[in-house]
Amino acid sequence: MWDDISASPEPERVATITALAVAATPRCSSTVVVAIDGTSGAGKTTLAQGVVAALAALPGEPGGASTTDVGLVHMDHLYPGWDGLQVAPDLLTTQVLAPIARGEPAAYRVWSWLRNEWKGSRAVAPSRFLVVEGCGSSVMPAGAYAAVRVFMEADRGLRMERGIARDGEAYRPNWQRWADQETALFDADGTRRRADLVIDTSNV
Repeated sequence: MWDDISASPEPERVATITALAVAATPRCSSTVVVAIDGTSGAGKTTLAQGVVAALAALPGEPGGASTTDVGLVHMDHLYPGWDGLQVAPDLLTTQVLAPIARGEPAAYRVWSWLRNEWKGSRAVAPSRFLVVEGCGSSVMPAGAYAAVRVFMEADRGLRMERGIARDGEAYRPNWQRWADQETALFDADGTRRRADLVIDTSNV
């Protein structure tokens, strides 16, 4: 599935995003939100794991912990099924980003892809950095809270090959269905145009 990570992220890309995050001005109270957005199969989850590890390895605040607190939210937990991309940025905003910005506890409902229903919730602890990865993570209104916006893309055919290899042949019918939603959402929002960094992984 999408969270079965076997590849390693490109160190240069991780370093670039980490530097952007350290230099960024928070837009979500004191939390620097790093949104790793883009098309399916472009490598968002892999890159996010590398960025989280790099940020967590930074020295903590003076007088505090020896390392940095870093949170991670996967958008795949927030999509209510294969037709749920459109509503996901609003769910991210109302359940996670807006509460953090108000200094309130944040938690989001988790979608069960096996049961095809909401199943439990997950709290988001206060942190210096919060990495949000997945399609729609920097789409408005969520994009207003992101201090660093990354957009990942790759050749469409290659992305489908990666996705089917990762998720299994049974998911092939859903790929075009999801891709159509991505195109509509990103075009209407201007997501790629607003990104601080665009990464093409076609040659990786």
